[in-house]
Amino acid sequence: MEANKDRFYKIKWFWNILKNGLFLFGVRNQLARFGFDFDPFYWVLEGASDCDPPKIKDNPSEYELVQLSLAEMEAVRKKIVGSGQVAGIPDFHDQLKCIGLKHKGEIAAFMLIELNDFNYNKKTFHLKANEAYLFHMYTFEVHRGKNLAPYVRYQSYLMLKDLGRDKIYSITQYFNRSSRRFKKKLNARNLELYFYLILFKKYHYYFLLRKFNSQSIEK
Repeated sequence: MEANKDRFYKIKWFWNILKNGLFLFGVRNQLARFGFDFDPFYWVLEGASDCDPPKIKDNPSEYELVQLSLAEMEAVRKKIVGSGQVAGIPDFHDQLKCIGLKHKGEIAAFMLIELNDFNYNKKTFHLKANEAYLFHMYTFEVHRGKNLAPYVRYQSYLMLKDLGRDKIYSITQYFNRSSRRFKKKLNARNLELYFYLILFKKYHYYFLLRKFNSQSIEK
């Protein structure tokens, strides 16, 4: 019985990978095990363009937007199995915020906000006093299809602007179509396209492939 459950889980996991356009994303993760990694990604500006406030495709009265504590995040971490999207959650510090959306008291989606300088694949990004970086947007599978990611993202824009953070950035991995899709709903703008290459888990290279017009949204 356990073997059948395990097989069913793997089939369901692979189907979700295909459905969300993450097949190449997964191939890249497998190659990384052998010391060869490549990561084309966009540097993205969010919250700068007007858009219709996203609505939850469910009863909104059953949801509550909260800031999660470290204890709550550790509980979330234990619930997530085999998810590369959240495997690298960093240690918490005073200015790292975690926004969660609860459904009837249980966490349905969450996202992290960095207000300090940070590293992404050995590259340091510097944030000014009016800037913020959004990352690790995650929706639990049972709650997907309810438009929760755009809703949480939009609410974070409002919260950050109240704190004087009017320049909001994120990184979108090129192969992660689901991430690109939900950011498009919010009129996010791709500013730059980078190609990151690592050889033998030792040599790291960055290439700026393209700068976009500030008004354009890459499809």
